[in-house]
Amino acid sequence: MAIIRKVLSILLVLEFAGFSRLAGGEPVAKPVDLLIRGAAVVTMNSDHDLFDPGYVAIDKGRIVAVGPVSELAGTRLRPRNIHDARGTVILPGLVNGHTHLAMTLLRGIADDLDLQEWLNRFIFPAEAKNLTREYVAAGTRLGLIEMIRGGITTYADMYYFEETVAEETKRAGLRAVLGQTMIDFPVADSRDWSEAMSRTESFIRRWKGDPLITPAPAPHALYTVSGDHLRQARDLAARHGVPLLTHLAEAPTETEYSLANFHLRPTAYLEQLGILNVPTILAHGVQLDQAEIGLLRKREAGIVHCPQSNMKLSSGTAPVPAMLKAGMRLGLGTDGAASNNDLNLWEEMDTAAKLHKLISGNPTAVSAVQALEMATIGGARALHLDDRIGSLEKGKLADLIVVGLDAPHQTPVYNLYSHLVYATKASDVRDLMVGGKWVMKRRRLLTLAEQPAMQEARLYRDKVARSLGLER
Repeated sequence: MAIIRKVLSILLVLEFAGFSRLAGGEPVAKPVDLLIRGAAVVTMNSDHDLFDPGYVAIDKGRIVAVGPVSELAGTRLRPRNIHDARGTVILPGLVNGHTHLAMTLLRGIADDLDLQEWLNRFIFPAEAKNLTREYVAAGTRLGLIEMIRGGITTYADMYYFEETVAEETKRAGLRAVLGQTMIDFPVADSRDWSEAMSRTESFIRRWKGDPLITPAPAPHALYTVSGDHLRQARDLAARHGVPLLTHLAEAPTETEYSLANFHLRPTAYLEQLGILNVPTILAHGVQLDQAEIGLLRKREAGIVHCPQSNMKLSSGTAPVPAMLKAGMRLGLGTDGAASNNDLNLWEEMDTAAKLHKLISGNPTAVSAVQALEMATIGGARALHLDDRIGSLEKGKLADLIVVGLDAPHQTPVYNLYSHLVYATKASDVRDLMVGGKWVMKRRRLLTLAEQPAMQEARLYRDKVARSLGLER
């Protein structure tokens, strides 16, 4: 038996080494760091290639080959490591296009309110009384753990002390576009606009060019930042060649404010200020009309749809079918955990597909494939990162997840796209990789300690509750 096992082992190595011989008889092989094989590979490329069973080969943090297992022998790949993924699905890591990560510490603090009351009575006061660098670090760690467990490899954030968010994200091994929030009234990390500008520029200089972190200015919204200051934020982004993040057309109150104060709808106002001349990432877009959709498409602006947050705050329903038809850079986001109340992009996919069927009365309004696109390649496009991530293709960064298919709620399988959107849960994600490095394997976190982060969050809960008079 020992001899048989040894022979089989040699044959397995030779199979994956993919040896062939030149005319002179010398073997030729392509060494790669890792070969993942046996899973159904959902590439999310432009042709929607699906290989079942398939393989993904990775070297130096990038995908060097992807295809059906039946073609492996002809690839001449010689992997240093092999990951057997039979019985699972491999797909691009999910992209959470909009959140406020440290707001995990405000999860459930105030629910069932409209947007302005929610912000002015609870969120802004809670932040004013509690925000510190340490608070943001604790909330970020908790949010990173939740996102990793749910298969999110890239996210976009807008918050305060964003350099701390960057440090925690880099340590965790995730990819992110991080916007330092800029606002006209005093906040925890800036006393005035001048300090906000200085802090944001320092943040951009420190992190620009990092392989994981893309820094950006993030003026909060047109109703909290003056037109002159919005232009300054635009110029800062242009000067450093980075994107700009902001909220846009989030609720009827914003549209009313814009019309009353600027005699323009929100998108037209941003266009007048020249904000859309730089790569922009715009959260929500609930109140967009057809003309605004056309303008944003022309300007190649990224839009992030946050269906559950918009539903919970009764902000309205974004015109997603029209955005899809226009070919916009459209992604999905969870928003912050204070308005959702989780960071689960699988739920956002499911909700996005079903919500628009209901609103339109058309069961084909947003398909499972389109919902999955918004969470992967669409999200990458919205963040202006689609040349690097969002699909499993040769030359792209190896940001991927492995999803199990063996749970009762996933049995049986007929259509894999439908299965992933309507049946799969965050807890089904087994493995997560960013840039060729494992961040989670077999549900075990490799870069963060879960229990200490949760305990720290519970302590902050008590502090926040006392500060607002919400003790139990």
